Amino acid sequence: MNIFRLRSEPVPRLAPELDDVRLGRILKQLAAGRAAGPQHLQVALIEKLLRETGDQWDRRAHRTSVVAGISAQLADHWQEQRPWDPDARLLSAMSYWERLRRASVEGAQTGVPVDPKAALQQCLLAADLQPLDPTPWVVALGVSRVLRHPRNVVAHAWNQVQQRDPWNREANIQLLQYLSPEENGSLAQTRSFLDERCAVMPPDTPCAGLRLAAAVQQYHRYLAQGGTVATLEAARYWSRPDVAAHLDQALGNLLRPEFLRHAAAVADLNNLAYALTRAGRSVEARPVFRAIRGLVTARPWSEDGDPVERFSQWHTRLLC
Repeated sequence: MNIFRLRSEPVPRLAPELDDVRLGRILKQLAAGRAAGPQHLQVALIEKLLRETGDQWDRRAHRTSVVAGISAQLADHWQEQRPWDPDARLLSAMSYWERLRRASVEGAQTGVPVDPKAALQQCLLAADLQPLDPTPWVVALGVSRVLRHPRNVVAHAWNQVQQRDPWNREANIQLLQYLSPEENGSLAQTRSFLDERCAVMPPDTPCAGLRLAAAVQQYHRYLAQGGTVATLEAARYWSRPDVAAHLDQALGNLLRPEFLRHAAAVADLNNLAYALTRAGRSVEARPVFRAIRGLVTARPWSEDGDPVERFSQWHTRLLC
């Protein structure tokens, strides 16, 4: 083992902020208690963090989502103190969504109870306060999906996002999941959606990794089904000509500098690294792991156990 090379590689860690250095710094301040004391001091940090994104909707949504996931109390406090502040209302709406998502996964008995009607109402109020921002409608789409609202409600939220930001990464992923056979659609509907979107999608948009995300989702679907047939499908999935072609395309695009500007680029790279390792394409995975720089996302690695452990095993094997 080359010990000098080992030291040059960042130690893998879960990084909800991804490569947003400013966001990561604020998260550390909040977690370490350097902003402890009156809540308004912590809110001031968050307020500045969100304000400086301006109309960079992609970055704004990412920061809001991460902050909402770590402090529901701060979100509620800010919204109660300044109910007509668009950032406060958006953070509150995002916090409702995060709590709903956790409840749907962990069960209704865990976490803070969330009033479903209030969750959607927060989204609509946030949209009224910042009409150009697609993020409240992205949250409304996610809330409607988790609560299994009628298709026309989901379609309305989707259309509102499309009018403001047609290549919004989170919105496209939310609709992909909504159309999945596990929720309100079928494999045929997900394929149709992917084909329609990818046929006209500019190659450098924030949702450029949509088809790759769908491929990882399908692979996990086979693993979850179990049984002889599904196990065989999973084993040969990444070698299928169509899937291999999509993986080739993702590999050719996502490592180019112009494709790494959106807020969730590191999340797309994690998907790509995961897919390449599962496809047995370790040599091609090396530059992807290097580009990730140890910034691990929970998914897709958590499907196989502890995400940092799984990522680290490949990281060590390929780079150290």
